Amino acid sequence: MRASLIQIAVDEGESVESRRRRVASLVRGQAGVDLVVLPELWTTGAFAYEDFGREAEPLEGPTYEAMAKAARDAGVWLHAGSIPERAVYDRAASDSGSPAGGGPLYNTSLVFSPSGDLAAVYRKIHRFGFDKGEAVLMSAGEDLVTVRLPDTTIGVATCYDLRFPELFRGLVDAGAETLVIPAGWPERRRAHWTLLAQARAVENQAFVLACGTAGTHARVPQAGHSIVVDPWGTVLAEAGADEEILTVDFDPAKVATTREQFPALKDRVLGLRAPDRG
Repeated sequence: MRASLIQIAVDEGESVESRRRRVASLVRGQAGVDLVVLPELWTTGAFAYEDFGREAEPLEGPTYEAMAKAARDAGVWLHAGSIPERAVYDRAASDSGSPAGGGPLYNTSLVFSPSGDLAAVYRKIHRFGFDKGEAVLMSAGEDLVTVRLPDTTIGVATCYDLRFPELFRGLVDAGAETLVIPAGWPERRRAHWTLLAQARAVENQAFVLACGTAGTHARVPQAGHSIVVDPWGTVLAEAGADEEILTVDFDPAKVATTREQFPALKDRVLGLRAPDRG
């Protein structure tokens, strides 16, 4: 199986519409690849908090339309990264304090089939910011999402989710063999990015495809260094710091082989609780 991770540089001088057209062209250039992955919030930049509301789209908005067409033109499975989604307005959301003029915001990932059909939607569960930024501006998703491709089942997560291993255990329990993680990860914590990607691969005996952004946006230098890790934790490919297309061939059958040769997942002990100190 061949995958291409498109590590997009988010340039503040480039309009969202221009970047959308440019990225669609990059996706079309991956014809012949099985799976293409884009980064988190590449339309705005993951740290451009002031742009989330202004550039938010409905689910089937302009990015949806552009990426569906690009996937169809290239004939690829496309994880189109994520967008700031403005959910459909409803009274309950309004009463709970969501911004006027629409429903709540979500950090929403879209996955398209080679025919351009929407295969999955994932709304980021763990929002970054510690009581500011994304954690305040966006609502949390609730659902684990997997997608069956011809050769593997992908489990979908986003950026800060990478720090929460229980989410990935849930994805594995749901059948995930390849973990796909778009991100807008900052350079100052790049060591964590690499370490956590390898940890999630090893502990879940799964491939990890983690696609980040490049450049600097909202004055936050980005880590880049998109990475592909196999079920033993071996790095198969890693990008540099600049915009780059990282293409790698991998064998999805290695997941089953690894889990058979080293069956650690069957030794999980579930439902552990701390002792009552009362």
